Amino acid sequence: MIKSDILIIGAGPTGLFTVFEAGLLKLKCHLIDALPQPGGQCSEIYPKKPIYDIPAYPEILAGDLTDKLMQQIAPFSPGFTLGERAETLEQQEDGSFIVTTDQGTEHHAPVVAIAGGLGSFEPRKPPIDNLAHYEGKGVAYFIKNPEQYRDKHVVIAGGGDSALDWSIFLSDLAASVTLVHRRNEFRGALDSVEKVQELKNAGKIRLITPGEVVGLLGDELLTAIKVQVDQDIQTIDCDAFIPLFGLAPKLGPLADWGLEIEKNAIKVDNSLDYQTNIPGVYAIGDVNTYPGKLKLILCGFHEATLMCQSAYKRIYPDRRYVMKYTTVGGVEGFDGTKKQAPKAVIKSID
Repeated sequence: MIKSDILIIGAGPTGLFTVFEAGLLKLKCHLIDALPQPGGQCSEIYPKKPIYDIPAYPEILAGDLTDKLMQQIAPFSPGFTLGERAETLEQQEDGSFIVTTDQGTEHHAPVVAIAGGLGSFEPRKPPIDNLAHYEGKGVAYFIKNPEQYRDKHVVIAGGGDSALDWSIFLSDLAASVTLVHRRNEFRGALDSVEKVQELKNAGKIRLITPGEVVGLLGDELLTAIKVQVDQDIQTIDCDAFIPLFGLAPKLGPLADWGLEIEKNAIKVDNSLDYQTNIPGVYAIGDVNTYPGKLKLILCGFHEATLMCQSAYKRIYPDRRYVMKYTTVGGVEGFDGTKKQAPKAVIKSID
């Protein structure tokens, strides 16, 4: 049985940053993730996608963010159970928990932090009859390695941030980029919409709105698509079709843990510590919901920080914790190594 102070379900950015905040409190963490590597969606779905809202990074690739987080938590030597899904939660008489994975691996901890992002998920697929035939033969629902589209003719369908961001990114890489959306209005960030319009005006992106991809052509590999524009059907030659209509999230086994669920997310108390209706079980990041919730990595980092403070008090109710800014105490790993920083103010928090 694997024991830790905080058992983290999910090794995405929020789960990884939890290790750092817990480490500052001398709390040991172990992470469970169904994916074979840390990073969550940042590693599995869009490692080469740029992210713009991480403090101090005007732009950072999702995969690079994962690498930076792994470097940041290295001094605290977290444990990982990867490629296994958290299946059951059992509360013990002393209030601690045993979480067992689908492979039978048991984990024991006084605190469980669910940082499962969107949970298990699958892409929303457009209703095109022969779509499945071209999966892996020109049709993809995620972009893991943009280089595979270098000098290719690419068609992207969708109206959200992913469709806009990837159209912008691939405009400098692909031979051509066509963005198809069913409406004239986009759901993505305004600056991305404006950038796409600029690239359209510069001839670097072909924009078809309103339009809908209704057919795929090619013997073995995809060679063209059919787009319906008003009452007309246009045929566009292409090497790749990437429909980006978002993900259909599912909580999976977490839905059977007795947690309070609202619209496929776990309800938490955001007035203090993001605890669920089960004392000692927290939910942080995209997996939770509360009034005013924003599904941003930045918000997940904030939630993880407050959660760790609460977890410390739960684990050590009789200890008085004195918080030191990292600019004062530096970052000391469990192996005794320490990064020291200049002096600053010390605050006490009971």
